[in-house]
Amino acid sequence: MTNAWPEFKGKRVLVTGGSQGIGLATARAFQENGATVLITGTRPAASDYADDLSAFTYIPADFARPETADAVAAAAGEIDVLVNNAGTGRPDEYSDKGFRAVIDVNLNSVMALSLALHPTLKARKGSIVNMGSLSSFLALRETPAYTASKAGLLGLTRALADKWAPDGIRVNMVAPGFIRTRMTEIQRTDADYEKRLLKAVPMRRWGEPEEVAETVLFLASPRAPYVTGQSIAIDGGLMLR
Repeated sequence: MTNAWPEFKGKRVLVTGGSQGIGLATARAFQENGATVLITGTRPAASDYADDLSAFTYIPADFARPETADAVAAAAGEIDVLVNNAGTGRPDEYSDKGFRAVIDVNLNSVMALSLALHPTLKARKGSIVNMGSLSSFLALRETPAYTASKAGLLGLTRALADKWAPDGIRVNMVAPGFIRTRMTEIQRTDADYEKRLLKAVPMRRWGEPEEVAETVLFLASPRAPYVTGQSIAIDGGLMLR
């Protein structure tokens, strides 16, 4: 994948939640293709993570706090690409506290950070890629806040794309399915459960974080100049069922 996207050489990219999983794969893909990459994470320092994050500028950020978006925007400075990847889920989403906390991180902070970075994205004719989920389209009954936030993110993507198209900002979304990350490790340790899970996927396998990253790069690149307000499911065909 290195140098497959020379368009990003010299560009500045911010990937929220870029310290692990899909976010880290996306950050690495941009960096390997010449971009200067900034990432956010919830821990105080990059060295607090097991993975080597030294290739990136690290910004600690707790998006559950309303003032975080402005602080991250100030630290990031000029940006060509914003990848709103940071997200969370909780076991207590059927409580008011749990529901609000997930909505704040997964949806409200995306709007806040996009607004804070709008001036630089407009000046640089940049793009935004939001990290949705299959729950943007399908209900996950045990996680109502996660489901609502990702469905809301789909609507927000479309609204911002429409509003900011005259500013030269493209806004799109990717919706990963079953991806091989630390978050899904528990689902992969039970062989019988994993078999039942993958039975719903026509391609019969887990997706890789790098496969999501490739689609993010495409949407953020000049190779998609007439694409905005769209969502792409990266799910091995799961949405076909």
